[in-house]
Amino acid sequence: MKKQITAALVGGFILFLWQFISWAMLGIHEPSQLHSPNQEAILECLNQNLSEEGTYFMPRLALDAPSEDQEAFYQKQEGKPWAIVSYHKNMQNTMGMNLGRGFLIDFLSVFLLCWILMRMKDLDMKTILLTALAVGIIGYLTINYLNTIWFKNNSIPYLIDAVLSWGLVGIWLGWFLPRGNR
Repeated sequence: MKKQITAALVGGFILFLWQFISWAMLGIHEPSQLHSPNQEAILECLNQNLSEEGTYFMPRLALDAPSEDQEAFYQKQEGKPWAIVSYHKNMQNTMGMNLGRGFLIDFLSVFLLCWILMRMKDLDMKTILLTALAVGIIGYLTINYLNTIWFKNNSIPYLIDAVLSWGLVGIWLGWFLPRGNR
């Protein structure tokens, strides 16, 4: 267990560090958070028209709308603008908590990968690296790429993250886990 915790702490730090580099230093994710010069007017409009915090898909029928109305509604919307809006009534600086939660998720993710790996026989660098890459790509395909299919956003930055971060974790674990006793 001590080896698994050590591997997960270092691996979690590697994931965390890559995420910082990817988002803050390289700006790979800038296309997913574009600036609008009309942001004040848009935010004011949202504030006047949205009563609850949440994520909105527009246009959309109300949940209680009759099902026979759906086809006509969506045909009418064809070719018109649409948006997904995550709305919050007030902006708060939660950077410290977010960073802490981010590292905890990274640690837990690598801990679970180690749990899987340490149940395999004959661990070597190649097996560990390919397994770590598979975990990253599975996460990318089932979350980020799936969202791209439905919501037409750019998932390439997330693919870069999946391959590079989990590849680095795989190299670390491939070096560390096969050494000595598990």
